Formats: sequence, structure tokens, C-alpha cells
Amino acid sequence: MRKHKPMSFDELLMDLKGGNHAKENSNEITLAHLLNDSFMNRYTRFKNYTDFLAKGNFQVTSIEDIANIPEELLDRYINRETDFPDWKTMLAAANKEFSDK
Repeated sequence: MRKHKPMSFDELLMDLKGGNHAKENSNEITLAHLLNDSFMNRYTRFKNYTDFLAKGNFQVTSIEDIANIPEELLDRYINRETDFPDWKTMLAAANKEFSDK
């Protein structure tokens, strides 16, 4: 079984709005696969990543929107609404879980 290459934080942000369409490499995973409904149901109070963003009142329509969310604000929201202390820990767990499959 081939292991998938974990995505960097920047790659995850790019993928959020389809910025990684040019990457057709089978070793790359998408944010949709990484933060899938199963993951979100197991570790958060939300059915999916879209609901998670909406409840946090994060208006995300571009990569810049994610980059403009103050990290402290996003980390507090994640700490309160998920089983993770911060955004980077949540992404790392999703990467690991996906890679272990």
C-alpha cells in the first residue's frame, strides 16, 4: 500500500478553494479527503468542514480569507469546538489518520 504524502499547512489552504487543481499527483490528498465528514463527526461537533466554518462565522471564499483569520481566533475556536487544542494539531491529526488508512 502506497503512503500518501502529508499536505503542508500552505497546501491545505490552497486546496480549500481549489488552488491545487493543477496537482494531479496520486500522492497528494485534498482537504476534502483530509477533513472528511467521518473525521469531522468523530473529532468535532460538526457534520462537515463547511458547517464548522459557518458556525465560526468565518467568511471563507478565498485563500486570503483563511490567511486573514487571526491564528489566535481560529485556535480558540478549534479548542472550544473540537477535540484539538489548535488548527495545526487538527490538521496534523487528519494527515496522520489519512496516512494510516
